[in-house]
Amino acid sequence: MKRTQGVTIKDIARKAGVSTATVSRVINGDTKVSEKTRELVDSCLRETGYRVNPIARSLRSKRTHTIGILAPEFQNDFFMAVAEGIEEVLRTKGYTTFIVNSHEDPVEEEARVQLLIEKQVDGAIIIPAAHTGPYFTTLRDRGIPYVLVDRLIEGMDEDAVLTDNRKGAFSAVEACILAGARKVAFIGGDPALTPAKERFEGYCEAMSTYGLELDDRLIHQGDMHIRSGYDATRAILEQDPSIRFLFIINLFMRIGAEQYLAEHPEHGDLQIAAFDFSPISSLFDHAFATVRQPLEQIGTTAANLLLKRIEHADLPFPQVCRLTGELVMH
Repeated sequence: MKRTQGVTIKDIARKAGVSTATVSRVINGDTKVSEKTRELVDSCLRETGYRVNPIARSLRSKRTHTIGILAPEFQNDFFMAVAEGIEEVLRTKGYTTFIVNSHEDPVEEEARVQLLIEKQVDGAIIIPAAHTGPYFTTLRDRGIPYVLVDRLIEGMDEDAVLTDNRKGAFSAVEACILAGARKVAFIGGDPALTPAKERFEGYCEAMSTYGLELDDRLIHQGDMHIRSGYDATRAILEQDPSIRFLFIINLFMRIGAEQYLAEHPEHGDLQIAAFDFSPISSLFDHAFATVRQPLEQIGTTAANLLLKRIEHADLPFPQVCRLTGELVMH
């Protein structure tokens, strides 16, 4: 059937060999439809150029088929890669995404939560700005399910998708130790934030497992940004210029460390293990090992979990998924 004007659901049903009710369920994102049938109907919808009337669909289903994504910043590749994974799933299920930025500010975050409510989103995927967020309960009070990504909220049991931070940190530090390190310095972040807390725990576990003592002089907590990585590296090397291995918990602080080391070539033999693989990771002069987070999988898992929660309110609560990263050696 060629693309024509005035294509109806009956036309789609006839072409796909299914009932009009089945076509309607596919259009409305009903998860009870088999994947094979869904793909067949979706193919026919594309071939015929059929376009869903979102206003009419919302009136019938009492849903907007819109999902809100709330992130603390957009400049971080982590958040945008996760958003791409989310959008990939939601688009195929007939949902559109509405993305807002809290600028890492809890006050702004609360305002953005209210905006999502005003936009009548069917659900939300949230990367919290901080470790607290009592205003998130207003979403649940309005019957809007949500899934947390990357960070948990203190004192609240919520659906969430995270990397196995402890395991990733352990593997990176272990690689340093197996390469001969007797001391491994650490650059982390706010221990109230889930990734920073858990990656520090993984670092400590690896050091303890191999009988290495923690040295407070070689442990520095930054703010996850480039400048703090620069300053922490300087402070560590001023305390102990003999350090040969350094573990850093994210890409931005690792960039700051590389910047400092580029200005101080006398530390040319220092090697860095870090979280957050990127296309430029292997280009760093001091690259030793990097934990690659499954960014797209985090996004797709969060989106599928949210859709399941939307369709099945009685799903056991909470659902927390921890995905394993990959240690890449350089």
